[in-house]
Amino acid sequence: MMKKLSVIVPCYNEEAVLPAFYDEITKVAAGCENYEFEFIFVNDGSRDATQNIVEAFAKKDERVKYISFSRNFGKEAGMLAGLEHCTGDFACFIDADLQHSPELIPEMLKAVDEDGYDVAACRRVDRKGELRFKSVLSSIFYKIVNRISETYIDDGAQDYRVMTRQVIDSILSMKENIRFTKGIFSWVGFNVKWFPHENRERAAGDTKWSVTKLFKYAMDGIIGYTASPLRIPLYLGILLLFLSVVYTVCVIVQYAVIGAVFLLTMKVTLFAILFVGGLILISLGIAGEYLARIYTEVKDRPKYLIAKTNCDK
Repeated sequence: MMKKLSVIVPCYNEEAVLPAFYDEITKVAAGCENYEFEFIFVNDGSRDATQNIVEAFAKKDERVKYISFSRNFGKEAGMLAGLEHCTGDFACFIDADLQHSPELIPEMLKAVDEDGYDVAACRRVDRKGELRFKSVLSSIFYKIVNRISETYIDDGAQDYRVMTRQVIDSILSMKENIRFTKGIFSWVGFNVKWFPHENRERAAGDTKWSVTKLFKYAMDGIIGYTASPLRIPLYLGILLLFLSVVYTVCVIVQYAVIGAVFLLTMKVTLFAILFVGGLILISLGIAGEYLARIYTEVKDRPKYLIAKTNCDK
């Protein structure tokens, strides 16, 4: 029997690009004669005609499956839903906007099916077409998370990858509600072959990733894979204790030499109060972020709700 590849495509308001994407991905599938394909489109609460277009694909192509969420749950939920419903020997994540190059799939399949790799993943080699400040923020994020976390995440690593069934099952075994898939990919490990991938312009439509969403995503990544921020108040407390001792000694010496130091003491005391107050609020904020995520995990709500699907047929 031919082995099957499940192509998982998270979609959010992608009506403008879906026809072009479908044409490209089916051409790639036609060239992989030794493999069976299924295409799982996960509609993440789109407000345009995305679902109608996908259902039209399904009517003419039995390989097309769809999962439509009851509302927007985010790309992470869409990727999880695709993995939970895929039936292939291999699974592939790919974006619908054609910034991921579908023509790489045959090489990636060869890497996992013939060359002994567990994962074939793409790593961005440039950030062409991306706003400069977003590129800078992304670079800073990877440097921070790799310095403080025990899980190393490759700078430029993309969600675009092909995985074996063993890797799929390993990812599904991780049950956390707040998911940071790039971290999960790194945490599960396995033997990865990296493919350099040049950035492509979107075929149509606009990016769905605002700076606010990217910042939240980065926070999920940092907090989800390291407890180091919780140690910051401890280190700052030790530093402030040391500085307070030094300051006290300086005041005593200054008083002994020139006498009154009232005005200087008042200014420094005011600064110290504001500085320490700020550190306390930062510390509470860090603890609050972890507490909020614990609260979310304890509630254990569904990661997504399906309004409509043909995956069970």
